[in-house]
Parts: sequence; C-alpha cells; structure tokens
Amino acid sequence: MALPQELFDTPAYRLTTFVQQCLHPSREWKEEVLEVVRTVEYSLRKKCFQRKSRLDKEVWVQKVIKVGSLGNGTMLGNTTEVELVVFLSCFRSFQEEAKHHQRILNLIYEKLLYCQDLLALQLQDLRLVQGAPCEVVSFTVQTRETGEPITVTLVPAFGALELYLHKPQPPPEVYVSLIKACNVPGNFSPSFSELQKNFIKHRPAKLKSLLRLVKHWYLESARDIQVTVEQCGYPDLTLTVNPYKLIKEIKEEIQETLGSSAVLRLSFQEPSGERQLLRSRDYLASYGIFSNTRICLLETVPPEIQLFVKNPSGWSHSYAVDPNSLILDLKQQIEEKEELFREEQQLEFQGQVLQDWWRLGICGFQDSDTLILSKKKAGEAQFLPR
Repeated sequence: MALPQELFDTPAYRLTTFVQQCLHPSREWKEEVLEVVRTVEYSLRKKCFQRKSRLDKEVWVQKVIKVGSLGNGTMLGNTTEVELVVFLSCFRSFQEEAKHHQRILNLIYEKLLYCQDLLALQLQDLRLVQGAPCEVVSFTVQTRETGEPITVTLVPAFGALELYLHKPQPPPEVYVSLIKACNVPGNFSPSFSELQKNFIKHRPAKLKSLLRLVKHWYLESARDIQVTVEQCGYPDLTLTVNPYKLIKEIKEEIQETLGSSAVLRLSFQEPSGERQLLRSRDYLASYGIFSNTRICLLETVPPEIQLFVKNPSGWSHSYAVDPNSLILDLKQQIEEKEELFREEQQLEFQGQVLQDWWRLGICGFQDSDTLILSKKKAGEAQFLPR
C-alpha cells in the first residue's frame, strides 16, 4: 500500500488516485481478514448447540454473512474490525428472537470459549457487549500470517428475508410482523442486514470510492491532532486535542498550563485566507481544522481589545490594544513583530488611512476587526495636525 497521505492536502482532481492508492486494502490483507471470517464461520457451523439451548430443540447456524464495510465492498485498507450476522434455526419470528436473544448470546459465548480453531488464532477478550442497537458477542483473534489483531463482532438474528432475497423487495407482511413485534427501535435491524449489504455491494465502483472517502474523512476528523499555540515573546505551546473539543475547554487548558488569568483570544488563519477569531462556543472542526495546525494566542486585560493586522504578504497577526492609545502605539507593536519601521508603515481601515495621532477609540474599531498594513512609498510623509 502507498505511504500515508494527508487527505486535507489532496486537491480534488487527485481524490480518485488517493482512494485507489491509500484507502483500498491490499489483496493480501483482505485475504487474511477473510480467512479469519471463514475460521469463525466454520467454528460456529461445526455441530449444533447440543441441546444446551433449553429451547426444546437443537440450534443450528443456518448462515453467517459479512456486513459492514467488509460485506458491502467498501473496506478500508487498515480495517481491523469484522461484523458478522448469524442466522439461527431457532428463530421463526421477531418475537422469538427478542425472547431468546440473551440465551443464544450465552450459547455462542460458551461455544467460542473452548473452540480450538479460534484458540489457535490467539482468541482473547471474548465478552458480551452492548452494541448498536443490541447486545453482541465480541472477541479478538490474530491473522495467521502476520499476527495482526482482528476484532470480530457477532450478532444473532432472525432470517426474516430468507425467502425474499431474490425478489425486488420483501412483501409488506414482513414489515407488518416487524411492527407487531413492538421491540426497542432498531433491535431487529440485523435481520435486514443482507438487504442493506446488497444495496451497496452492487452499486458502481465510484459510489464505493465515495463511501470509502467519507469513512476515511470521518476517522481522520475524529482523531486527535497537534495544535501549536504561538504567543509573541514566549515559547510555543503544543497541545494534543480532538477537533470536536470545545474551544472554551482548549482555552481553559492553556490558562491552566500558563497559569494565566487574563482573557485569552485564539485565532487561526488559512493560507491566503482571513484570520479568524476562534469563538469559545465553537469547535476546531467548526473552522475545518482536522489536521495538525498552528493558532495564535493573545492575552487581553479589560479594557483592551484585539485587533488583527494583515501584512503585505497576506498573513495577519493579532495585537492587544487599549482604545485610549494612539495609532502610533499600535505601529510600535507592529514594528517589533513585523520588523517594519513605524515611519514606513501605513495602516488602513475600511479604506481610510489611519493617522498616527488618532486615538483608537475614535476610529470605530470593534473587537477582532482587521486593519491593512502596507509600506509607504518613498518620500511619502504623514501630515501632522496644526
């Protein structure tokens, strides 16, 4: 498989290549996963549940189907999870499945616990867990060739569609019986998993590529990222955060680290974009931040406000200013950060050139407004008041 590549650095016209090179599983890896599936299925089918079911009948596995990405053909290259639905002979209705679901889970658990075929694959972490939407059996085994761990999830189900899979759609009575079962919403969705799987499986490759891309994006967006916090005159601070963590909580973490009680302002700028104030009630994800990035920190103490100043190269920096101070005072701060002498600076706001002796409070600035910085032309002078 190709070396990892950042999705967010990939231009749109290369997305198809990105999916093919980075998201498709290798043939060897897919075969290893399928071998695990075959071993699990063989272990379940081998012998019935030997009258331990207390259901006055033998319980046989009728069918095991692969669901999820492995079943519908949208498996990602790094997939280490397998979902299987087990159709059993003891279920003749949704009501029977609801009644005996827990008992069957226990039987499957006992059957797998001492299964030699699975023990040979280093069976571990076998347990009953609350899945979505119902309780399932979960365990981990290792692939035979590479020893990579694979987590397998098993859910028993009633084969409600067994007689209708080759028809365009199930007859209404299937859904009538589902409604009459009156169970927790979603509990019987595994019974329809084969219908769901086939819906995707037979769609064009382009749609499957799109689904792979969306799943990869979701996994990437949910992953923790590194945020480097820049503060003028201080060393950078690096945090590991989730893109869906509230910016308010990120500020609190920074305050605790720095031991600061000042008002913190965080801002972010994309290349060739405007610098944006990161609002406390938002998330990094709200600004499209899903990969490692740098943000700017500014501490303000009332009555100070924050102003952004965009330099000729298109990048903005933030400044804490007192509304009673002069434009000249702001230029002094800019000189220290931009290394452009204040005598050479020209600041504009909403098309108006700002004069050195003006107080910021009379210029109509709102918190987080942006001023435009440019270098004065040679010989250009600032007019002083009389």
